[in-house]
Amino acid sequence: MKARYVFGVAVAALLVSGAPLSSQAVAQDAQISEEAAKARYDAHMRTLEAELHPQSGTVTIPEAKASLNLGDRYYFLPAAEAKRVLTEAWGNPPEAAQNVLGMVFPSGRKFTDATWGAVIEYEETGHISDKDAASEDYDAVLADMKSSAEEENKALVEQGYSASHIVGWAQAPTYDARTKTLIWARNIKFDGAENNTLNYDVRTLGRSGVLSLNMVDSMPNLPVVQTAAASLGATVQFDQGARYADFNASTDKLADYGLAGLVAGGAGLAVAKKVGLLGILALVLKKGLVVIIAAAAGLFAWFKKRFGAGSQENDEGTGYSG
Repeated sequence: MKARYVFGVAVAALLVSGAPLSSQAVAQDAQISEEAAKARYDAHMRTLEAELHPQSGTVTIPEAKASLNLGDRYYFLPAAEAKRVLTEAWGNPPEAAQNVLGMVFPSGRKFTDATWGAVIEYEETGHISDKDAASEDYDAVLADMKSSAEEENKALVEQGYSASHIVGWAQAPTYDARTKTLIWARNIKFDGAENNTLNYDVRTLGRSGVLSLNMVDSMPNLPVVQTAAASLGATVQFDQGARYADFNASTDKLADYGLAGLVAGGAGLAVAKKVGLLGILALVLKKGLVVIIAAAAGLFAWFKKRFGAGSQENDEGTGYSG
């Protein structure tokens, strides 16, 4: 699987770091190969764009028993088309797109633009209690995530991936009790990258699961993405019977963690287990195609440490103990 990213990583290293090549001949060959590859990529992207069927207004997500009221500010790509964007355009392995239910983009922007795209997933987590929302220690979560990520970097570098470092919160976890939406963002630095990466997470709680919108962009675009994340969170509406308020304590299953566990990686754990990646972000920049590979292994390690076999969880099933 790693081999498919070799070209992208090499181009990223050249374009972002500006590292000198060993000889002029090698530099010329690399330039020709880069230009040819970009030309092929651009042609394929034009074909792909023509085959998409964007939807606006209210779109349904049957698998999540939910809908998104997008209006005319955003547009939606259904699952099959979203998976094509993620794999063919953004270079993700098929495994990473397996559970994707669609994507949302801002109106007037294409997936080849340097803009965010929100990946939609749903996980049947069980009912996540928000009773400790006001007392969750997210700074402790961040500290553990940072530590775990650094522990994983050596192995990632040996496997050919770029080391990543969680700088801190781009937006500290914020919970809206009215909409049952938890939003947070991480500021992540990748070795050799000019700008830090912004990873935004929007999670809306339902009766027995969580609808996830994951957004990736660069840190300079934080103000735009922050506004969009709050706006997107407000578009989510679960169907009658699947809403958070429809929870029945006598029949419904509780999740094994609470909001802090969700931040640590709860709703995205399935993908982290399968491919060990946070995601692969492809941006078409003026200088050419840059592919940035990000690792989520640190998040998985944190989650395993907190909620793995033998951990003691409280009777309410909220999981995180601070």
